[in-house]
Amino acid sequence: MLWKNLIVWICRILAALIMLQTLFFKFSANPQSVHLFTILGMEPWGRIGTGVLELIASLLILVPKTTGYGAVLGLGIMSGALFFHLTKLGIVFDGDAVLFTYALITFVCCAILVIFYRRQLLDKIGIRVPAKP
Repeated sequence: MLWKNLIVWICRILAALIMLQTLFFKFSANPQSVHLFTILGMEPWGRIGTGVLELIASLLILVPKTTGYGAVLGLGIMSGALFFHLTKLGIVFDGDAVLFTYALITFVCCAILVIFYRRQLLDKIGIRVPAKP
């Protein structure tokens, strides 16, 4: 049980920190962020909207009762980020692969959290999962 809690907390903190760290660049109209969303044809509404969604996902992930919901939202956001990196932006963007790496780490952390919080998520939509014997 200790290992499960450790994994969950590491994933929660990593996913939230990465998403929160990128907010400064999105909300301050950092040139790299503006360039990225211009290439995607989503500047400025995509940059600001993504930032707002990442802020919401991060806050939900950090609150234990809402971690599952934040993880689902984070998984969706990072799916979009990875899709655009693999189709339009490239893994290496503006000379480094940091943005892709952060998106991948956050995606994996959110996926792990969705697995650990699946009961919470399924209960909310009315699907009862039997307890382990």
